[in-house]
Amino acid sequence: MSAFEFFFSFYGLLLGLSVAELVGGFARILHRRRAVRFGWLTPLLAVFVAVDIVTFWNQAWVLFRFAPFNMALLVVGLAVAAVFYVAASVTFPGRDTAETSTNLDDHFWAHRRTVFLCVLIANLIIMAVFFANAGLRGEMVRSMLSPVFWIGLVLFIGGTAVAAFARSRRIVVAALIVLVAYHGFNVARSANVLIQSGGWSFTPPAAADPT
Repeated sequence: MSAFEFFFSFYGLLLGLSVAELVGGFARILHRRRAVRFGWLTPLLAVFVAVDIVTFWNQAWVLFRFAPFNMALLVVGLAVAAVFYVAASVTFPGRDTAETSTNLDDHFWAHRRTVFLCVLIANLIIMAVFFANAGLRGEMVRSMLSPVFWIGLVLFIGGTAVAAFARSRRIVVAALIVLVAYHGFNVARSANVLIQSGGWSFTPPAAADPT
């Protein structure tokens, strides 16, 4: 087992719990759909959190694939996954509301700051690891991060902070829409790369001829 495989067996499990909590919360709401006013803010928030968790799976491959085994990295993984779990657990109403009517828009306004702050903290931790390691290794210049990266970084950090702290509901909603659109843009870019590469084969590569 490689160092990355060992790390990801722990990190992936913890992130998976966040996904399970998010999907489980949505399932609970569906079971109580007659007593729930859905609205669109909480479902949109759930999409934002879910896609952001997916980006952390991607970042694990990019950032930690060549990392050595180190307990500090396990603690970093624990911290990131823990704050994501908190975000996922409060995105939808909990089990204690099973017997009461629920307005998901009201739930959004009651808990949006916790969710957005947790997502922001998780992303700041990963960015700190990236920039610190790139600085120590002298790889910042060699990385040559594109303008799209820096624009996206500012957009994401600023949008998440605004969604967490703004007092105007219109500004919060606008920030949430921008953040979901930003994630959608990144997913579309990845899909385009997959399409341009011609997809992938469903058959294993032919074994090399030993002669």
